[in-house]
Amino acid sequence: MAQLILKSGKDRALLRRHPWIYDSAVAQLDGRARPGDTVTVLADSGKVLGKAAWSPESKIRARMWTFDPDETVDHAFFKRAVAASVARRQTHPALAGQEGLRLIHGESDGLPGVVVDRYGPVVVMQLTSAGADKWRDAIVAALVQATGCEAVYERSDSDVRGREGLEPVTGCVYGELPADLSIVEHGVRMAVDVVGGHKTGFYLDQRDNRRLTGELAAGRRVLNCFCYTGGFSLQALAGGASSTLSIDSSGPALVTAAANLAMNPQLDASRAEWREADVFAALRELREAGERFDMIILDPPKFAPSAAHAERAARAYKDINMYGFRLLNPGGLLMTYSCSGGIGIELFHKIIAGAASDAGVDGRILHRLGAAPDHPVGLSVPEGEYLKGLTCQVG
Repeated sequence: MAQLILKSGKDRALLRRHPWIYDSAVAQLDGRARPGDTVTVLADSGKVLGKAAWSPESKIRARMWTFDPDETVDHAFFKRAVAASVARRQTHPALAGQEGLRLIHGESDGLPGVVVDRYGPVVVMQLTSAGADKWRDAIVAALVQATGCEAVYERSDSDVRGREGLEPVTGCVYGELPADLSIVEHGVRMAVDVVGGHKTGFYLDQRDNRRLTGELAAGRRVLNCFCYTGGFSLQALAGGASSTLSIDSSGPALVTAAANLAMNPQLDASRAEWREADVFAALRELREAGERFDMIILDPPKFAPSAAHAERAARAYKDINMYGFRLLNPGGLLMTYSCSGGIGIELFHKIIAGAASDAGVDGRILHRLGAAPDHPVGLSVPEGEYLKGLTCQVG
């Protein structure tokens, strides 16, 4: 096995059990290793720190599989790791009975580059690192054994794979997909498109925040921006919203949203309006038309994938939130989110406060929001806390 030797002082992060080794921390690689191969990691003192997956194309040159120098990374390793990750979800009461569930959340579950979601009988796997890609067969076998699923579908089509020198890979790797796939989330049925939908087919991380939307929506006129397939809108209707206006730039997403509503006959479809439009332009038009709402949901796509994009993204976040505040009735609620890893929690709070100031409103934070508990954040990997949100009340 090749040995990856770190530069002097570059072992501090690993001693804190952070799993990433950047190219700037590498002194040399003794021996030969292909992309994804397991290498032994040593401090410059010669101390063995564990074993990692080698990725020569990436700035993250290696990702730690284990901090135990004596542990072997083989099929049995992945069988144990996958089973442990699945078992952790089974012990959390808030996750009991959920048909849509994240089973593996990458580094936070000790499996860098591995994301796995379950939708009823189907498991969807996304591999984003060279090491994860190398162990595809072992991971699939472990998933089948740990879950008893009918099918495993791979959605390794994220742009991140390009940084690892990997091509996109999609397709069924075990079993067969059902003709139609849907899940029930907090009493609302939603279609899941594992082949062409965003991420692995659905935004499971917002599950608890959608439920909160329903709990707060009674009697309110709701505006849902960047609505995608209508998850927040349907929960608002289920919670008794007087009406919902849902806006997205994707026509196909809105078609799916309307179909999702039709799958829920307990919801009053006459209270729902779907509008295909650019959200930034639509917010300005609603303001000019004198429209007002009692609850506004802003769940935009990732404006800042990294810290390098933070300044430009901050302006975009501030613009949409300023318009959101201006469109609220007194006592109205703004539920606003950022899924950008390049925007930290403190910066997001500062942006929202600035938007309220520019809108000329007084506001207060009622809730600080994040991802559901099947999307844990490893104590040693704070970068995993990508989703952040606030419920703000004005007036």
